[in-house]
Amino acid sequence: MPEGPDNDVPSTDRESPVGKPVIRGDPALTGQRPEEAIEFDPDDPGSLELAARTVEKFSENTAGADDNVFILRGAAACAALVRGEGSYKAAAERAGGEASVSFIRKWSRVHDLPRSVRIHVAKGEIAPTAAKHIARVSGESRLLLAWAALDHDLTVRQIRSVASSVNDGASVDAALARNGYALGEMRTQLGRDAYCRLRRQAALDGASPGEVISEAIESYFDDGP
Repeated sequence: MPEGPDNDVPSTDRESPVGKPVIRGDPALTGQRPEEAIEFDPDDPGSLELAARTVEKFSENTAGADDNVFILRGAAACAALVRGEGSYKAAAERAGGEASVSFIRKWSRVHDLPRSVRIHVAKGEIAPTAAKHIARVSGESRLLLAWAALDHDLTVRQIRSVASSVNDGASVDAALARNGYALGEMRTQLGRDAYCRLRRQAALDGASPGEVISEAIESYFDDGP
C-alpha cells in the first residue's frame, strides 16, 4: 500500500512494498536519479539473487560504508532476501559471507522503519547505526525516539541506551529523562509576525508559548483531511 498522509494514528512501520526504493529513488533526498536506485523484488528470482549478492557485500563492508544510500540499499536487500527466502536463517545461508542472522535482522528492521524516519536517515540526520537502535523498539516509541534523537542531537550510544530501557519496559519519556533530556522539547525558529502573535496570545491566555503551540498543532491535525 503506498505511503500517504497520516490519519489519526501515525504509521510506525513501513507501508511501501519491501525492496522498493521509495527514499533511495528520490533525488531531492539522495541526489540519486530514480533509474539509478536498485529495486529488490522478493518474488523475482533474478532480483532475489541480486539482493543476496548485495547483502553479502554489505555484510563484508567492502564498499560505501560511509554512504547512507549504500546503507539503505543494503538494508533493502536484507529485507527483500528475508521475504523471498522466508526466514532470517534462510536469508543468511543464501547470502553467505559475513551475513549472520543477527546482521540481517537488524538491517531488515531499518528498512521497515516508517518513511518519515527513513527520510532523515537518507539525509544523514540520523546515522544508520542509530537507526538500527531506533528500529529495535516498536509502535509509537520508535517515532518518539527518532524525533527526540533529532531534537537533542543524541549520540548513537544514547539512542542505544534509551532503546534498551524502552525494551525493558520504560516509557520513552522516562528513558530520555535518565539521560537528561525531555520528550517534546525542541528548538525552532518562528517568523517575526508569528512570534509576536504567539507571545501576545500566550500572555492573554495566561499560558506558556508551548501550550499555545501544542493546542494549535492539535487543532490543525484534528481539522485536517
